[in-house]
Amino acid sequence: MAGVTGGITRRGLMGSAAAIGLARPGFAAGWTRSAYEHAMERSGRPVSLTDAQFEAIEARKPAALRHIQSYLQERLGSADPGVMAAFEAVPREYFHYIYSEHRATPDDAYEDTPKPWALGYGSALSDYLGQAYMTQIAKPGPEDTTLEIGTGSGFQSALLSRIVRDAYTIEIIEPLGRAVSRIFAPLGYSNVHTRIGDGYYGWPEVAGGFDIIIVTCAAQYAPPDLFKQLKAGGRMIIPIGQPFKRGQVLYVYTKDAEGKIHSKRDMGVFFIPMTGVMAKMPHPA
Repeated sequence: MAGVTGGITRRGLMGSAAAIGLARPGFAAGWTRSAYEHAMERSGRPVSLTDAQFEAIEARKPAALRHIQSYLQERLGSADPGVMAAFEAVPREYFHYIYSEHRATPDDAYEDTPKPWALGYGSALSDYLGQAYMTQIAKPGPEDTTLEIGTGSGFQSALLSRIVRDAYTIEIIEPLGRAVSRIFAPLGYSNVHTRIGDGYYGWPEVAGGFDIIIVTCAAQYAPPDLFKQLKAGGRMIIPIGQPFKRGQVLYVYTKDAEGKIHSKRDMGVFFIPMTGVMAKMPHPA
């Protein structure tokens, strides 16, 4: 997963979340250095920070949240309070980790100029503006069931889990998927469900399908099985384009009550490519 190219206070965010009831509880109020280190240890990624290091990371978060709000207002006319509350609740520094090196990189969180960060194994944590944008245009709601293709760091599904009923996510890179599957429980995110496999086929065993499907890797076309698993009235957000080339475009697909698919070109993006069947079968049969 790479990312989209392209003033709100902490108290105000927490108040908005409580008022609209969209964001599930997170660590916004009780997230401390001790809580961070304990959660990291429970997830199999032990790390140690000084108080000063942790406080420096947290001090950058309000500016990042204001940046997200301004970006969403500029691009979409407003910043959805539920999306903002989810970003407030989810501790992004917890997801900064290079799995191939077994090394935590929390100091990279909440950077002034948002960009993708390496996770190892050829995967990346997308920039936070792109993740906010994709989350908002997906229009998640509290009764929704979502599917993410390309778990990566797990941050995107963690965000969705604070808003929706259940968040499913699939990762094709086995060592990454295995490690990231352990990071949600220590945060109390019990409604995130993980799988290692090829996202081309989706998750057909989930009864009733999905209200939202977010693909966080560039596909050369939208996989047919994903359309089958999209509920009537559902939305699929997917970057489409050639691997490692500019010119990729974010598409929003919707399925109407009769099952007809409608597509809309959104904005230019750049994501790492979808692998597996997509790489072996670049054109639909």
